[in-house]
Amino acid sequence: MTDVQSLVNILTKVLDHAYEGIAVVDRNGYIIYFNEAYSRIKGIKKEDAIGRHCTEVIENTRLHVVLETGVPERGKLQTIAGHEMIVHRIPVWENNEVVAAVGMLVFDGVSELHEILHRIENERKKELGGQPGFLKDEQESAYFSFEKIIGRSEAIQETKRLARRAAKTLATVLLTGESGTGKELFARAIHSASPYHKGKFVSINCAAIPEPLLEAELFGYEEGAFTGAKKGGKPGLFELANNGTLFLDEIGDMPLHMQSKILRVLQEKEVVRVGGVKPRAINTRIIAATNKNLAEMVKRNEFRADLYYRLNIIPIHIPPLRERKSDIPLLVSHFMETLSAQNRLEPKEFTAQTMTRFIQYDWPGNVRELMNVVEQLVSLVEGKYIKPEHLPREFADPDDHAGRPAKANAQYFWPPQDDEEKELILRVLREEKGNKTKAAQRLGIHRSTLYEKLKKIGIT
Repeated sequence: MTDVQSLVNILTKVLDHAYEGIAVVDRNGYIIYFNEAYSRIKGIKKEDAIGRHCTEVIENTRLHVVLETGVPERGKLQTIAGHEMIVHRIPVWENNEVVAAVGMLVFDGVSELHEILHRIENERKKELGGQPGFLKDEQESAYFSFEKIIGRSEAIQETKRLARRAAKTLATVLLTGESGTGKELFARAIHSASPYHKGKFVSINCAAIPEPLLEAELFGYEEGAFTGAKKGGKPGLFELANNGTLFLDEIGDMPLHMQSKILRVLQEKEVVRVGGVKPRAINTRIIAATNKNLAEMVKRNEFRADLYYRLNIIPIHIPPLRERKSDIPLLVSHFMETLSAQNRLEPKEFTAQTMTRFIQYDWPGNVRELMNVVEQLVSLVEGKYIKPEHLPREFADPDDHAGRPAKANAQYFWPPQDDEEKELILRVLREEKGNKTKAAQRLGIHRSTLYEKLKKIGIT
């Protein structure tokens, strides 16, 4: 037996012994793997499931839809064998096309999920000293776990692994990366996993505060320090973040004279308010972030070298979206769900051609740009399906100036239902002389979906 065969046998046994039901379908929706757990749930032998279309074996399945859209569906409710279950449906991409899909039963029943959530709630109560089962206002905004950072690519997983290790220390962290990569999300996750997690997470954008106000914002001021100063004075952000985390975003835009004062705070662990003389001890964890090359700025005397080395104790670079394109379907699924709920709209579905355009695009604005594009599409596109012609101009295929799919035979996209739908199907079938594969390609849908629609209108 070769090493490859041995590995396949081991993996098959592992999957067969998993508690979760697992099914794998090929690009046409036919089941190619069905584990023991799924067999028990469905009351069907594996050999009787393999080779059949997923819609014939698993009621209410959407694996064939995931094959068409290329968008994963995570944590969805599905009724199987009379029980409500939580499922994941994951597309498998290869060379910019979906070649398979995996269906996984995450929980055998919704009651199991409620039990787990109840257990987590009780643990959080204990952590907060027996307070009610919700976080305080300031803590609620700060509680952001690494699990909430979407992505399974090796690039983002390695970044998360490094950030998790950094979170357990007391050291200063410097987050670098292009605009829109999610530096603040990482900062919040580091805070939540750190020894400072019971304290506040306080954030300031160093580029957004006018220079004359920045010092008062960071260090606070005493009464009478300047005209209009608040009676009794005001604590600065360093004090507000005491026993917590202060996030200094866009640190590369901080004026040089302020950099020296920040350095003193980091060294002495104390602040002096504007107009005051009394130093105030602080215990604040610092996380800084920038989209600039601070090392190059140091060479040009645009950033203090001593502050750079003080901040750069644990450097963490967050990769741009173009370096982790395999995460795009997951992010699209997450944003589609979230934005649809926020705007009280029915979730839409991306065609596989649209998702391919997303993967081919370089996303100069990174995850933030992706979220904005999805929000635009959710808000403006009429109908259920988001197609390539709905995308902004920059997504147009270079070989197709009209902005339609690159495949020449994909002449149609899915139209309105009922009579118009039936008429279009029959016309395309006639033109393709009954060839269902070619007809499906022209209609812009998967072949298995065409079979289902033909069955509904009485054609086999």
